[in-house]
Amino acid sequence: MERPADPPVERQRLDRWLFFARLAKSRSLAAKWIVDGHVRVNSRRVVQAARPVQAGDVVTLALECEVRVLRIVAMGLRRGPASEAARLFDEIAAGRPAD
Repeated sequence: MERPADPPVERQRLDRWLFFARLAKSRSLAAKWIVDGHVRVNSRRVVQAARPVQAGDVVTLALECEVRVLRIVAMGLRRGPASEAARLFDEIAAGRPAD
């Protein structure tokens, strides 16, 4: 008996998307980044890990060693290999923060 295909996901929790895209090592780390104010979606600071995101949203990660700006291309269904995770976003900009 064949398993029915998973329906396409249109929206997803931000912490879950960061985890599936392999930007964070765990969902709890992704949630901590969000609560601590290191993540913006469409230029707005996000403080809730449950904030839904969708394809087309721009996510900015401002971490200690770098700032990454990413456009969401797709929602993840699982935390797969890096090659699969790389298809979830387009890198707009990456670099070191100004001193």
